[in-house]
Amino acid sequence: MQTAPHNAGSMRTDEDAKAHATSESRILPHLPNITLALLRIVAGLMFMQHGVQKFFGVLLPPGMPAMPRPALFSQLWFAGALELVGGALIVLGLFTRVVAFLLSGEMAVAYFQVHAKQGLIPAVNQGELAVLYCFIFLMFAGVGPGRFSLDQLIWHRNIPDRTHKHSGGTGIRT
Repeated sequence: MQTAPHNAGSMRTDEDAKAHATSESRILPHLPNITLALLRIVAGLMFMQHGVQKFFGVLLPPGMPAMPRPALFSQLWFAGALELVGGALIVLGLFTRVVAFLLSGEMAVAYFQVHAKQGLIPAVNQGELAVLYCFIFLMFAGVGPGRFSLDQLIWHRNIPDRTHKHSGGTGIRT
């Protein structure tokens, strides 16, 4: 049985293996904080879109008529303000725990006021997004914004990194 010749240029040397292991060992400890930041930023940006829809009548699905601007201090106005401003604060990771708790509550109210009237099962009443936002924001209220946030930069500058392998925690620095 004949084997194909090795391409010497594609073979890893010991130095290559060490460099790869070193770069992995630098990234892996930060992976929980990186993914937490990505989830926080994407969730905040997605949430802001709902506030933009309410206040500016843009970013609407095709065929959906623009909503009238909500009356000042109405429930819809507060919802839009929470979505727009709260979403921006979540993106920045600023006042994250308090804002996330408020947004989680907003989504719970939205679910029960709007969706649950059509049945309790989210797949049936189209409330999946409200439920997901509710629990994503509840998670951020509990664990905080993570290392890559303005909260961390402003208030926790001198707290030691708790992402060490033997810390016994989640690996997420809050």
